[in-house]
Amino acid sequence: MARFTPEELQAARDRVVPDVVAEDLHVLFCGINPGLMTAATGHHFARPGNRFWPVLHRSGFTPRLLKPSEQQELLTYGLGITNVVARPSARADELSAEEYREGGRLLAAKVERLRPRWLAVVGVTAYRAAFDDRAARVGPQSRTIGDTRVWVLPNPSGLNAHWTAETMADEFGRLREAAGA
Repeated sequence: MARFTPEELQAARDRVVPDVVAEDLHVLFCGINPGLMTAATGHHFARPGNRFWPVLHRSGFTPRLLKPSEQQELLTYGLGITNVVARPSARADELSAEEYREGGRLLAAKVERLRPRWLAVVGVTAYRAAFDDRAARVGPQSRTIGDTRVWVLPNPSGLNAHWTAETMADEFGRLREAAGA
């Protein structure tokens, strides 16, 4: 695990991690919020042990395993990344209910502007909080944002022991097939 000085921690907490987005993507992946490693590097899902990049590859979204530093390459595959909440934190449980609600509102506006075919929120708890949908489960949702369909994926954090890399890749693969990506 990376160790940060107090100054590095404060700088990471103050950093805005840029989205990797374009109009008309096949899938816009949406994390909960940047972790401190992501904030420190500026690369989404940068923490060692996060399974996003390996699962993205195993599910067939990318032809090879990308490193977080190669995140811009996603655009060539019609993929992008954003977050529900922009504020970096050590843990998602540090976010308030209001931050989730406001993040959901801002995310919906972003999706309406960018018009991806699918919005894929990685983390059912984040989706429930951001869109006030307590009954949501992993998989396709009935909600749309404009013409964009919504899919909830399992959280790829290494702390999510309910899902293995293999079962996550299967779920990501179901989305890939639906998205035609």
